[in-house]
Amino acid sequence: MSKQGAKNWFIVDGYLPFAGKVEGEPFEGHEAVMILNCQDEAAEVFMDIYYEDRDPDEGIPIIVSAKRVKCLRMDRPQDIGGIRLDRQLQYSLRFRSNIEVVIQYGRMDIAQPNLAYIGMMGYAEA
Repeated sequence: MSKQGAKNWFIVDGYLPFAGKVEGEPFEGHEAVMILNCQDEAAEVFMDIYYEDRDPDEGIPIIVSAKRVKCLRMDRPQDIGGIRLDRQLQYSLRFRSNIEVVIQYGRMDIAQPNLAYIGMMGYAEA
């Protein structure tokens, strides 16, 4: 079987947006990280959160079961090791996995009436 993903991933543009909701719609400002594990064994992933003005939070454990996807909402401390991220402050992420996984990042920004959603792949270290 060919390689499916990478063991090291980076997301540089973390910026948890405004938390409000779009009037009359279910949309809420948030960021999420999706981790896809196509392997036959569970992935043991460690997440590090880097900040501009303080030491990082390192070694946050995440388990992604075999042949499953795991969604981490960055505005939910229970998803990210109890860490509470401040909104509208820059951060970056590093993920280290024992097996190859694929990582994608998305942001729902509702700061203006038309709202915006961006989705992007993390940077995989070869």
